[in-house]
Amino acid sequence: MSKYAGEQVLVIPRSILNEIGAFEGIRTDDLDGAIQRILDPANHFFMDRALAEEDPSHKQIIPYCVFRCGGRILHYTRGKSGGESRLHAKISVGVGGHVNPVDMDGGKTGPAAYHAAVTREIEEELNLPASHPHRIIALLNDESNPVGQVHLGIVHVIDLPSEEVSSREDALANLDFSALGELNGPLYERLETWSQFCIRHLASM
Repeated sequence: MSKYAGEQVLVIPRSILNEIGAFEGIRTDDLDGAIQRILDPANHFFMDRALAEEDPSHKQIIPYCVFRCGGRILHYTRGKSGGESRLHAKISVGVGGHVNPVDMDGGKTGPAAYHAAVTREIEEELNLPASHPHRIIALLNDESNPVGQVHLGIVHVIDLPSEEVSSREDALANLDFSALGELNGPLYERLETWSQFCIRHLASM
């Protein structure tokens, strides 16, 4: 039985990405318009994850949340219990996951359902010192590997008042904060590709 058996995830057809402008890496131009198209209920639907993971004609929508305290960035090592085996042992600065039908509870659709998924994923994975308002800063796309070819990231930044953060899941191991310069330097080659894109972008801001 597939490890994704029964899971439904939110996807857009790749044609929607092509219409808003295919890109590689980080995109910040016309961000509001692109997000509006992606989160329009007319442009997305739920698909069996086992199929979606092998289908580059669709893109799974993934909130990718970066937590920052001053100039230091939260990071962790992806443990074996994580859902994406192709990323195990990589260092990541992104917390998040798939949008599922549960996020539509209460009749939520479109952006409301998406933001419910962001909050759910954060609260499932981390204990945080305070409330966690998040803002979208970019889209992220990476066609260089099989994982990236079937996912599209929406990058969020969450600024924290302290580093008192702990993990709720074994999949987020070795939780720590490091200076942006360290992540863009000695640790850079150990980062998963999405995290590399995010760190390069944050270092350029």
